[in-house]
Amino acid sequence: MAATPQNPAAAAPRRKVSRHRGEGQWAAGHHTPLNGNEQFKKDDDGLNVRTRIETIYSKRGFDSIDPNDLRGRMRWWGLYTQRKPGIDGGKTAILEPEELDDKYFMLRVRIDGGRLTTQQLRVIGEISQEFARGSADITDRQNIQLHWIRIEDVPEIWNRLEAVGLSTTEACGDTPRVIIGSPVAGIAEDEIIDGTPAIDEIHERYIGSKEFSNLPRKFKTAISGSPLLDVVHEINDIAFVGVEHPEHGPGFDLWVGGGLSTNPKLGVRLGAWVPLEDVPAVWAGVVGIFRDWGYRRLRTRARLKFLVADWGPEKFRQVLEDDYLKRKLVDGPAPAEPSGRWRDHVGVHRQKDGLFYVGFAPRVGRVEGATLTKIAEAAEAHGSGRVRTTVEQKMIILDVEEAQVQPLVEALEALDLTAKPSPFRRGTMACTGIEYCKLAIVETKQRGATLIDELERRIPEFDEPLTININGCPNACARIQVADIGLKGQLVLNDRGEQVEGYQVHLGGALGLEAGFGRKVRGLKVTAEELPDYVERVLKRFQAEREDGERFAAWASRAPEEALS
Repeated sequence: MAATPQNPAAAAPRRKVSRHRGEGQWAAGHHTPLNGNEQFKKDDDGLNVRTRIETIYSKRGFDSIDPNDLRGRMRWWGLYTQRKPGIDGGKTAILEPEELDDKYFMLRVRIDGGRLTTQQLRVIGEISQEFARGSADITDRQNIQLHWIRIEDVPEIWNRLEAVGLSTTEACGDTPRVIIGSPVAGIAEDEIIDGTPAIDEIHERYIGSKEFSNLPRKFKTAISGSPLLDVVHEINDIAFVGVEHPEHGPGFDLWVGGGLSTNPKLGVRLGAWVPLEDVPAVWAGVVGIFRDWGYRRLRTRARLKFLVADWGPEKFRQVLEDDYLKRKLVDGPAPAEPSGRWRDHVGVHRQKDGLFYVGFAPRVGRVEGATLTKIAEAAEAHGSGRVRTTVEQKMIILDVEEAQVQPLVEALEALDLTAKPSPFRRGTMACTGIEYCKLAIVETKQRGATLIDELERRIPEFDEPLTININGCPNACARIQVADIGLKGQLVLNDRGEQVEGYQVHLGGALGLEAGFGRKVRGLKVTAEELPDYVERVLKRFQAEREDGERFAAWASRAPEEALS
């Protein structure tokens, strides 16, 4: 059609008109799935996969599993395929998922608040030995992970776990993950408030419920009334931090929007004080906002931290109060600075009832199933029936009479589980790494254990609190950005020009006191082989140059780059 004065539009080519899809926020009317993850969740709720595992996959084997279940919905029940052995880190981002998949699974046992009975710990240990080749790792979110799990064995494993009150429900997936809590809740002499009733109510009402089983991505919760600030509250999607209100008494300060990975953000205070009995409702309100307003278009922006950053704390609180709670929250105080230099509860400590708890340190969270059963036996032999895991990959035995403390410490030492660890053993943690993880580029667990041994030998006099966090990829499962020394796994060139495993170094990160992310020195990358030499060199410079009472993080933030290389 020719252009005319009556039809000027004919002079221009027609443009395709498409509906604006926004960020995939349900509350804005954007319900069309915008990526594969959102599509498979719409097709079938992740919780429904359990029936297929029990009735089909466990009977027909690995090759019968639908791909959307295998790499998607099975996470809703704590199952990830693990990495096929022998695939080096250079191929992690190149190979297709089915090329990386082994026919075995990682199984994550959900342990809300880190609370275990010795019977439960023994059952996990027995499952590890019978079904997981003896593997077991304590995570930095208080769970225990097993490896080498066959799909044929999963129903029996569930039966044994559930018989003692444990589960793998929503241990992974786009769900409310494990609720981390103070491992000394209800027993610590200095506790502000015990958050255990809130953890229990949230778990009973919402975990495994389809109300929150389809979130934009994972949702992480922390609840603690400890003045040690012992649940890394700044890097959770939601955190309730114990505070004393000048008028209303003990309760919780509400934080939202924390998270690390490749785009780290510290959580922000909403300035609201929440009494213990209101924690579950406020938690559900925040999760509801995430479900309804979270960004579902791009997986890289699908965490709550991005919504909080865009809205700001004032709008977020307003929406929470007006649209979800239908009432105003009470303004409240910020938490005080942490009351201790370490927050892991390692060592011998008196409980408020006059008994004692004993915290001890495995190496980078790596334990064996046989060791877990021996820990349960040692606890029971010395009068305890309760054990806790911590967010620092440590463990605690509760309720020990004073006369039994030293015998228990000696029994743990015989298992290479010391209650008096060096700063290196106490402060070093590591993610799963290339041994099992399909995202990893380098090895982590054994390297962390070796680094501990080397530093204990080379700098035996070092006695300052120090965190060394080792991660196998950029995703920061081991919290590299908030460690004194954070090591992000990547392939680097050695002095011979060969590509080898190594780490980008982050220095001076911290949580609690002066929380912030570590600095990256331009061009500073260390090969795995050079790692002990590098850490020794930096720590000796710190010892020589620090001011009185100065922490490593403070020194690293002011030191010239040449001192950090």
